[in-house]
Amino acid sequence: MKKLIFKKLLIDITAFFLISSLTLGLIVWVIQAVNYMDFITEDGHSLAVYFKYTLLSLPKILSRILPFIFFISVFYNLIKLENNNELLVYWTYGVTKLKFINILFKFSLIFLIIQVFLNIYVVPTSLDKGRDYIKKSDLDFFPSLIKERKFIDTVSDLTIFVDQINNKGELINIFLKDQIKDGESQIIHAKRGILQKKNGKNYLVLLNGEFINNLNGKVTNFAFDKTNFDLSKYSTKSTTYRKIQEVDIKVLISCLKKLYLKTDYKEIEDFVCTDNSLKNIKQETLKRIFKPLYIPVICLIASLLIFASKDNYFYNRLKVILFLLGIFSLIASEISVRYSGIDETKSIIFVGIPLLLIFIIYSIIFKYTYFKTHA
Repeated sequence: MKKLIFKKLLIDITAFFLISSLTLGLIVWVIQAVNYMDFITEDGHSLAVYFKYTLLSLPKILSRILPFIFFISVFYNLIKLENNNELLVYWTYGVTKLKFINILFKFSLIFLIIQVFLNIYVVPTSLDKGRDYIKKSDLDFFPSLIKERKFIDTVSDLTIFVDQINNKGELINIFLKDQIKDGESQIIHAKRGILQKKNGKNYLVLLNGEFINNLNGKVTNFAFDKTNFDLSKYSTKSTTYRKIQEVDIKVLISCLKKLYLKTDYKEIEDFVCTDNSLKNIKQETLKRIFKPLYIPVICLIASLLIFASKDNYFYNRLKVILFLLGIFSLIASEISVRYSGIDETKSIIFVGIPLLLIFIIYSIIFKYTYFKTHA
């Protein structure tokens, strides 16, 4: 019977967690997806790239909200059990409050493992794939971004100005500035132009114009009747370099070994392992592995609800205090991450705080239940 009632409790917590995570995760995802609309409207990426990129951000969202949703799930279900007098069933069947909390604590370790798995494998992989879609995007929506009498700088090193677009879709009186490299640029003026797509690439066919080249202050120019200007060679202004949160944990650890132990290190594309990046690398590594330790902490905080009855005058105050403590713990975990990579002392403090909190809360629970039993 004890196994059945505990099974029901854990199933209820899990069901509430899954429903809440899906609901809140989708809400956050939709809001974030709206913010990413600039990828289409300003950066010229296709709908397919936009959808894949936003979809691959969902694991990160779920990972971020997991501790909060888990705390709410445990907190809500314990309050519901107390309000329905169902906690009495546990005490009636000889379940001690210490054993009850031990079950919840062990259950929280499952969610700790889930978040570590998300942080280490799922989130970096999904974010890296999303970034890869952006890097390989061919700016399918580029033609739709060109507007009359508006400077267009959607792609890097290229600015386009069109005076007019006629009924046939032709561009009238076009100016292009191509920043080839430092000290070298090219200005192209054409009376007419037509946007075309060949073999999956965007071209601008320019008619009746001239090239004006500027090489370190020396200006030359020549006219042309027709020329094809390849737009596909220009990259998007969207961030395409690999961010540290998208790097595999093995690479981060290998980089730390190189910086601390001077071991061999294999460089990867778009990621630089130097002393200048040490702080951020340490911070990201500690965040992925040790930040989930706060999940057992908030579980123990929520479990303190069982030590007061709903008939107790201070019960409502206790609910508020414990809820605020749980939220404060989550906020503290976010804040402490930012300082964890500064030096070794702060790194140890970051890892030690949740372990210390677990020890303190569990010691209080053990002493309270022990004196209650032997009173």
